[in-house]
Amino acid sequence: MGLLDKIKKGLGRTVQVLQTDVRDLFKSDGRLVDSEFLDELVETLVRTDMGVVAAKAVSAEIQEQFRGRVVKKEDIIEVIKTKLKALMAQDEPTIHFAQSGPTVVLFCGVNGSGKTTSIAKLTKATKDLGNAVVLGAADTFRAAAVDQLKIWADRLGVEIVFGPPQSDPASVAHKAVARALETNADLCIIDTAGRLQTQKNLMNELEKIKRVVSKLIPDAPHETFLVLDATTGQNGLSQAQKFSEAVDCTGVVLTKLDGTAKGGVAVAIRQQIGLPVKYVGLGESENDFDVFDPNAFVDALFS
Repeated sequence: MGLLDKIKKGLGRTVQVLQTDVRDLFKSDGRLVDSEFLDELVETLVRTDMGVVAAKAVSAEIQEQFRGRVVKKEDIIEVIKTKLKALMAQDEPTIHFAQSGPTVVLFCGVNGSGKTTSIAKLTKATKDLGNAVVLGAADTFRAAAVDQLKIWADRLGVEIVFGPPQSDPASVAHKAVARALETNADLCIIDTAGRLQTQKNLMNELEKIKRVVSKLIPDAPHETFLVLDATTGQNGLSQAQKFSEAVDCTGVVLTKLDGTAKGGVAVAIRQQIGLPVKYVGLGESENDFDVFDPNAFVDALFS
């Protein structure tokens, strides 16, 4: 199954909402683009959780091109797609690899967002490309998280560094990066405990992890990925804002797109927070994970 097909399948519920609601805006002989139509269109787009800012930007584009004209659904959809692709444009690589030595990727996010599973999926994807990976299990306060990561490490054939229960997460992160340096690994991926963006002491802990890691490799972590559960919708924007303020996130891993009718949140993240969506999780399998392609995403929304 190709990327576009995966995204189509994963976004099935969002696509259904869009197709039904956009279709209902039109009569068989078209629709006059007036204030009433534009307001209804904004409401329809907002229901996908793409946010009012993006929805109004799309509406403004349609107003500029078609105000006072009778249009067909197909005309409007093409403009929506073109505008959304422009709003979501990103040309950054998925991972900024270090010029030499290990590249360090730090994962963070709230409880239940899918961090550990996403780490396993990224580990498999990068290992399949020939990279040597070391995992750091810095979620030391939840034994199940460490055990889960150990199982994945064993299954994928990569090394994992962990510490005693309740040990200092920054210490584990330090050991993982040191091990990656020692073994000349290509990638060191560090898991952290789930935390609410409002828990200041735990956010400070993330900052400490970043400081400790940078003592071994000055530019590390080279990426700090925030894992967001797409089903949380607009609450994901608050998470993205707070985590970015605390640890300067460089990108988003958007999970559970297959379980929501609110897939438009990817648009809001890019438009309102400015963070690129780097990867998407589209299911439970270790292969249901792919590099995010904004153009394929928008095409899938209206497929």
